[in-house]
Formats: sequence, structure tokens, C-alpha cells
Amino acid sequence: MINLKDPKLYFNRELSWLQFNTRVLQQAQDKRQPLLERLKFLAIYGTNLDEFYMIRVAGLKKLFASGIILSGPDRLTPLQQLREIRKYLHRELQVVEHTFMEIMDGLKEEGIFLKRYPELNNKEKGEVNRYFKEHIYPVIVPIAVDGTHPFPHLNNLSFGLIVKLQDNDDPNIQRFGLVRIPRVLPRFVQIETGTYVPIGSIVAQHIDELFPGFSLLQYTPFRVTRNADITIEEEEADDFMEMLEEGLKLRKKGELVRLEIGIDADNELIDFINRHTNVYKDDIYRFRIVLNLGTLWQIVGNKDFAHLVAPAYKPRILPPLDSAESIYNVLDKQDVLLYHPYESFEPIVQFIQTAAKDPDVVSIRMTLYRSGTNSPIVNALMQAAESGKQVTTMVELKARFDEENNLIWAKALESAGAHVIYGIPGFKVHAKAALVTRKVGDKLIQYAHLGTGNYNPSTAKIYTDVSYMTSSEEITNDMTRFFHFLTGFSKKGKLNKLYMSPTQTKPKILSMIQNETRMGGEGRIIAKANSLVDDDVIRALYKASQAGVKIDLIIRGICTLVPGIKGISENIRVISIIGKYLEHARIFYFKHSSTQMFISSADLMPRNLIRRIELMTGIDDEDAKEKLLQLLNLQLSDNELAHELQSDGNYRKVHSEEKSINSQQLLEQHTNKLYKSVKKRDSNYINKLATRLFKES
Repeated sequence: MINLKDPKLYFNRELSWLQFNTRVLQQAQDKRQPLLERLKFLAIYGTNLDEFYMIRVAGLKKLFASGIILSGPDRLTPLQQLREIRKYLHRELQVVEHTFMEIMDGLKEEGIFLKRYPELNNKEKGEVNRYFKEHIYPVIVPIAVDGTHPFPHLNNLSFGLIVKLQDNDDPNIQRFGLVRIPRVLPRFVQIETGTYVPIGSIVAQHIDELFPGFSLLQYTPFRVTRNADITIEEEEADDFMEMLEEGLKLRKKGELVRLEIGIDADNELIDFINRHTNVYKDDIYRFRIVLNLGTLWQIVGNKDFAHLVAPAYKPRILPPLDSAESIYNVLDKQDVLLYHPYESFEPIVQFIQTAAKDPDVVSIRMTLYRSGTNSPIVNALMQAAESGKQVTTMVELKARFDEENNLIWAKALESAGAHVIYGIPGFKVHAKAALVTRKVGDKLIQYAHLGTGNYNPSTAKIYTDVSYMTSSEEITNDMTRFFHFLTGFSKKGKLNKLYMSPTQTKPKILSMIQNETRMGGEGRIIAKANSLVDDDVIRALYKASQAGVKIDLIIRGICTLVPGIKGISENIRVISIIGKYLEHARIFYFKHSSTQMFISSADLMPRNLIRRIELMTGIDDEDAKEKLLQLLNLQLSDNELAHELQSDGNYRKVHSEEKSINSQQLLEQHTNKLYKSVKKRDSNYINKLATRLFKES
């Protein structure tokens, strides 16, 4: 009997995430990509790594400091994980630096230059000097550090210079200090069209103006990272917090967890900064390049060099939503499934805007997780509330990075007359759902939208997500129950057609996996998600594989399942697709289930399945099912953007000697093809062609 809890059958969650970020880095290394597109991926890599240190590494450090030895199914302790993470990142730093310098060398030929102050000519120095006096000097913060000037508190991701100074009157007197460079200042000062000067090198040139009577002996840029488990993106800290809250008090909230410095810093500068920051030596990273890779977005966004990024794609509105026909009339006749960003998110915005203006609409109910700034959807909800409609919104205030936005929206909605729910005690509401109730004659008709992504038109242009719109009474009745559960008291919260976490989604997924397992070699499972971490789901997939079920998993990020183990997971293939768009949709296919196709707001992780309010929706509409299945099959055939997970934990780029298949590029091309065909052919033909979109690819 094989022990499916054997640690060898599970990859470590953190190391799997590092592999994901390495795949992002590989996009920056891909010489087939335009240069600024490559630089964009380097910026994404850096931002991702910041978040990883702020949450995952910080969490592991807390566990270690608290004496907790608990670990995941791979059985690595917090200390072992920290050691492996540091070793991995120090090794990868050389690749990051080489990639950056290679891209910048290429950009020089295109007229984009990154120059330090000493590399500038006299004219350029004059321009930069004027900029310093007018824009930098008034807001810069020089800080002396000595017996009467204590070392300052450094906020998370603080950036600046460490300086060693010499007294001009007595060369034997040396002092150490800091120059904090506020976030309001750009990290690069742009002169002319394509020349950028790092702000640190400009400030260093004017140290004598910041510390009169002293000369600069040496300096180095620095950047600090703190534990940011309250403010950081996504809910990555949930599992750590759960462990720590069991009888333990959090220690040293916001402690420093990483120090980044320039490569040319001497030991005195390093000793000075680390006496005050007390960062562990292996969490100090020395860079030959800019410290904050995320700031490279400033260069990527230069409109004068737009030809050096991937061509922009305009999302399309296709039949039946491209006519003047009312969205309600369309949904009375058929369900509509959209795949963003190829198909525009605008119909979802219009769905809410139309409801806000329609005198026959009596109520609108929505969940809002990340709606962004200047949200047309929230504005429509406020308009609806002000006109007397019953508007109910679940605004999740614990949506990390969006806490402030969501609080502003929540107050504005309340002021407009909406009923606002701020959260469910003990859970985050991550479901993406909207329900419109309309009075037609003496009847109430309901229309629903369910999605895998947020109600955010901006991210809907760069995230791939699924939207499903329907007037099915089975679904709309369930959605009424769902919103009653959110606004009222309920210990059960059971739905009939939809499946809700934390009580229904995981049991349903396990049940469908087990059903395919009973089918043996006839069984078939395809699952697309951001992450696969849940132990119970993984063990169920192992059992299915042992029974002969063919399983394909499209997991963009973390995957702790080990594929390709003889007698256990040899029937499981795992690929990750990294490209122009962030693959964000969750789609599940079970060949022998009564309902075969599902979309969900939930990933296959414990936090989604047991610690959040999520929704999984069965898709019964035949055209919609066919469209999703063809999408999955297209992505499984991708040999340009796909990387396949090996049994040793590494990912291998998928190659083919046959036709090149870039699934994202093909979806752009075929959606455009459909759009251009609209005026030439009847709408019935277009609808049928739309369901064949992915198969034709």
C-alpha cells in the first residue's frame, strides 16, 4: 500500500512559488520579445519578489522565532525553507543582473539610455542639477546618525543612500548618515526623450549641499523590506496567521526581513546599516543594478518607444452582445459566456449600468473585492441607490492593497443609500457575483453574472478570466440564497446549483475526482487554476491517476503535486502558461460528471476552499461548455508559452518540431477574425463560429 502522505510526493509551496517567478524571469530573457516587453517582465519579477519577502519569508521568520516546527506535507521546517529560499535567490541574482544588463545594452541601440550622473555630458549635468534644486532638494531628507541623532524608523520598502562623510575642518572626523528619498520622487529622472538618470546618483552628487561642511567619502543605495502582513497584496499570510494565532502573540510586528544594497558598499557601510537594521546576513542582497526592479515600469511606460512593447490588443464585443438589443432580452433567450480580455469586459459594466438606469429594475446585489479606482461599476451602483433601487453590496475590506479603495467606496455607497456589508466574521468574501432583479408585469425576473475575476475594468484587460451571464432560475434562486446568507444569519448556507466555500466547493471537487476514479481508464480530468496546494485534492488526484484517469492540470503558479511518479502520478501532466496576459481563470472539467464543466472564483488551496466565501458554478449551456473545453484543449497544446513541471520540481519549456502554438496570440487573432466577420455574415453563423474559436486554433 503506497503512503500518499509521503513527503516525497509533495513539492514545497515556497520553492514552487520561486519556480513560478523564475518563469516570469525567463520571459524577460526571451530574445523574441520586444525589449521593453522584456523589461516589463523584469519589473514584474521584482514586484513579485518584494511581496514574497514581505509575506512568505516574513511569515517563515515568525514561525521560526516562535519555535513552531509545523510544516506542510513536504515536512520542511521553517528554518529549512528559509535556507533553501536564500540559496535559490542568491543564485538567481546573477541571472537577474545579466538579464537586466543585456536588455539595457539592447535599449541603447534603440535610443534609451540609463546613465549615472558621472556619465552625463555637461549639458545633461546642467539639466539634472536644475532638476535637483527645483524638485529633489525641497523634499529630500538628510539624516545624521550619532549620539544625539537616533537612527530613524524606515518604512517598508524605504529607499535611499547610506553615506560616509568626512569633516572638512578635521579630516580625521568621519560621520555616517542616511538620505531618505521619498516615494513621491521618481526613481529615474528623465532628460531628453530616452535618457534616464537614477535619482540616487543625482543625490550623491549633491551630498555637500545636504550636509554642509562635510565631503562624501563613499555611499551606497539601500532598500529595506519589512514584514507587511497587514498591507500586502493577496491573502498569502492566511496560513501563517492561523498557526500563530493559536496561543501565540505576534512578535516585533513589521520587523525588517531583507536589506538590499549596492555592490560597491564597503564593510564599514554595511556594518553601519546592519547595526541598526539587524538583518540576517543571508537576507542581505548586493546588487550591481538598480535595487528596485519594480520602478522599471517608468521606462516601460515611455510612449515614445511604444513599438518596443508587445502590440496592444483591443478587446472585442461579439454577438449577441454587439447589437442594440437589451441585455435582458439576450439573456431571456440564451446564456452568454465571455473569455476576457479577448472578449471585452465592457458588457459586464453595461449590465450594471443598464440595471442602474432601468426603471423596471428593483434591486442590484453584488460582491466587490477589487474594483479599482474611478470604478464605473461602483458609480452605477451609487446612481441606482440614489434613484431608489435596493442596492446591496458586499465590500471586502480585507482585500489586501485595496483596503483604502474599498473603504472609500463603501462609505460612498452608504451615503448614496446602498446597504453595505463589510465582511463575514472569520472569512474573506472572494466570490465574484452580481444579481439583478427586474419587475416584468406582475413577475420578478432575475439575471446573474458570475465570474472568475474581479469587477475591475482595468485588470480585465490584462487578466484572463471567465464571465458567465444567465437568467437560469436554478442559478438566480441560488444567488438569492447566497446574498441572503451574506446579509443575514445562517449556519448552513447550502446552495443547490452553485457550490459555496467553505462548506460545498471542496466536497464537490473531491466527489467529482472520485467519480472519475471509478471510471478508471475512461476517466478524464482537466483543471485550470492559479495554484494547486490543497493536500486532500492532491491525494484524490493521485488516486485517480493510479486508477488510470488521464489528468491535465494548467496551473500558472504554485503546484505542490509531483507529476510523473511511476505507480502514483504517471497519468498526471502539469503545465504553466506565462505570457502577455496573466492567466487567472479557474476552469474545471470532469468527463463523467452530470455537469461536466465548472468555473470558480476559488483556487485549489486551503485558504480558498475552507477559509473563504467562494462560488463554483456548473456550466450546463452546451455552447458555453464547448467553448470552455476548446479553450482548455488549446492551452494544453501550447508550445510557446507553456512550461511542463517535471518530477524533480523543475519546469521545462514545451517545444515542438511541428506547428508553433502560442495560445494567447491565437486567441487574439481568432477573436479579431470573428469581429471582422460580424458585418459579413449573419449573427447565427457568428455565434456558431464563436463556439469553434478555440478548436480552429
